[in-house]
Amino acid sequence: MTINAQNRSLPDWFTRIRTRQTVLPRFQRFEAWSHSTVTQMINTILQGLPVGALLVLEIGDQEPFISRTIVGAPKTGERVTEHLLDGQQRLTGLWRALHNNYEDRTYFLFLKPDEETGASCYVDSIGRWKKDGDTEHRPFWANKPKEQWKRRMIPLDLFAPGDEANTRYKTWSREAIPDADEREDISDQRADIRQNFATFNLPFLSLPVTTSKATALEVFIQMNTSAAPLKTYDIVVAQVEAGLGKSLHDLVATVKTECPNMAAYYEPEELTLYASALLQGKPPTNQTYLEKEFGQKLLEHWDELISGIKRTEIFLEEERIFDATRLPTDIVVPVLTALWSRVPNGLDKEGHARSILRKYIWRAFFSNRYEKSTNTRSLTDYLELKALLDGETKTQPVIFDSQQHPLPHNNELMLAGWPTKKERLARAILALALREGGDDLADGSTVSRFNLPKREYHHLFPDAHLTKEGREPSEIFRSLNCALITWKTNRTIAAKKPERYLAERLEGTGVDEKEIRLRIAKHIIPYDEMITGNYDAFLLKRAEMVRARMMEVCGASDKTE
Repeated sequence: MTINAQNRSLPDWFTRIRTRQTVLPRFQRFEAWSHSTVTQMINTILQGLPVGALLVLEIGDQEPFISRTIVGAPKTGERVTEHLLDGQQRLTGLWRALHNNYEDRTYFLFLKPDEETGASCYVDSIGRWKKDGDTEHRPFWANKPKEQWKRRMIPLDLFAPGDEANTRYKTWSREAIPDADEREDISDQRADIRQNFATFNLPFLSLPVTTSKATALEVFIQMNTSAAPLKTYDIVVAQVEAGLGKSLHDLVATVKTECPNMAAYYEPEELTLYASALLQGKPPTNQTYLEKEFGQKLLEHWDELISGIKRTEIFLEEERIFDATRLPTDIVVPVLTALWSRVPNGLDKEGHARSILRKYIWRAFFSNRYEKSTNTRSLTDYLELKALLDGETKTQPVIFDSQQHPLPHNNELMLAGWPTKKERLARAILALALREGGDDLADGSTVSRFNLPKREYHHLFPDAHLTKEGREPSEIFRSLNCALITWKTNRTIAAKKPERYLAERLEGTGVDEKEIRLRIAKHIIPYDEMITGNYDAFLLKRAEMVRARMMEVCGASDKTE
């Protein structure tokens, strides 16, 4: 195979993009460069410095890969003649900045010295936004040529190659620069600067049309891995599209559409790989994902995956687990996805499965099952739980083995830290409390996906109060001293002692003690120990209550634990 090195000017690249001759293979990652990175590249070009070579694959009569146009470019045009394998971010940044078609950004050339480099001019961008009712983007001054020129700013799209930019510049300059002499002088400067873009050479390497799909894919992976490491998912995408001619990006987009809440728990891209590996009876590792047949098998059970994701989403919400921040361990998500994809819909078989899977997730949350060897253990759990659900065995899965994976006792529960940290047991305690309803202490609202963003982590015995008692932070910031309540209630309670803020719930509110006790119970919190103000007694009693409820949802008993 011969790789040809060639030169091509920026205007020629733009012509090919505009006419859809140069496109991207669909497996390429999407636009990723920040605005600051695009700005740095353009200023590099203004200094006459190179920005690296690109890589293209020449196309014959038929495209070897599913393709898409560069973001912001026309979607129709002439026959595709090449796929851009490397250089997407550079060409996309140049095309979009020099056409100013970003929704949230506008690029300008500042015709004044750059304080950092001393250059006579430089490019930068400003953020743009709209508020309800706006017909134009803010800030409004950035839409007016006179205001732009007051700041010595010229829209960067007026420097783009092509006659259209010249026509638009003449219109802009007449409005922005009333003085004819000044306008002529600035036009000359603009022409000189524009010449930098008009003559800029963006070289490329070209793979001939005879290059096989496998070879092109291998070159793509090697080129991208050496510059900016690809995720395993990116490589699987490439393999699926190269070998099967289907877009995994499109398929995963359906996950985000049909299962909109799943992203709150787990990245859909990673979930599809992990759960698919389990369905194939293989460990969820890079070695598995990179096997040639992995993508084919993933597509074969795609409908099952979608079904599993949907049902997992519903199941987690039923258990009042709404996002990754409140999820004690995320390993359960792909395991649930693979299992729910095989569970019959409705009636007793689904009810039986729900009972087993409920015990599974709470055992996973409260035991040390996934503290290590998660890939191996998740596969083992999937296979053992599947066999149990299918009636192939009555042997209890190892995750239900109390000897190997015991549930915590009161002293362990009392020592669990603050649940904002990634501490499994701390989050498990909070998750169990939310499962009971997590009613707000003041307004009585039950926790839900809708009101969760308005909730805050509240010290039941306030931080300031316990600090005055001489308590160490490690004693204060404990999961058993935490409840998720609305921010309004949290601000109202502030540093008050528990007995005081609970009494306030009864003063002139029309709410009786029975109702307050019920709200407290919805967090698995001991009411009597709270109002007596004894923190140690409170922690012990709540640990006892949490453990009792934990044993119930885990399907365990003290005889076996």
